[in-house]
Amino acid sequence: MNNLGKNLVIWATIIIMMVVLFNLFNQTQRQEAMPYTEFLELVSQGQVEKVRIQGQQLTGILSGNRPFTTYAPNDPTLIQKLVDNNVQVNAEPMEEAWYIQVLISWFPMLLLIGVWIFFMRQMQGGGGKAMSFGKS
Repeated sequence: MNNLGKNLVIWATIIIMMVVLFNLFNQTQRQEAMPYTEFLELVSQGQVEKVRIQGQQLTGILSGNRPFTTYAPNDPTLIQKLVDNNVQVNAEPMEEAWYIQVLISWFPMLLLIGVWIFFMRQMQGGGGKAMSFGKS
């Protein structure tokens, strides 16, 4: 394997390890997953204190400070049920992972830089490489 290949493997490994460590340490408190019907029952019993809605993902806090998460189908009456039972509702847009946003925004520039570096390395050195001309 040449130096460029080794360097790419090393940098890819470092980047992957950084992303894994970031996700590992960025996890919040473990949340109890529950079925949607159980969530509705707890709302009607007044045991749900707070709910955060992100798209169709619901996370929140039950009485006793226990976190939970559930997936809500397209239920147009959900907000009204929560408000009627005095649940604090916080709605937010779906968030994408930061590394996906960075990759999408920087990918074209990194691709151009990579191609430029490739051609510059090819133009260096002597024979045996593409785009090099020997003696006539």
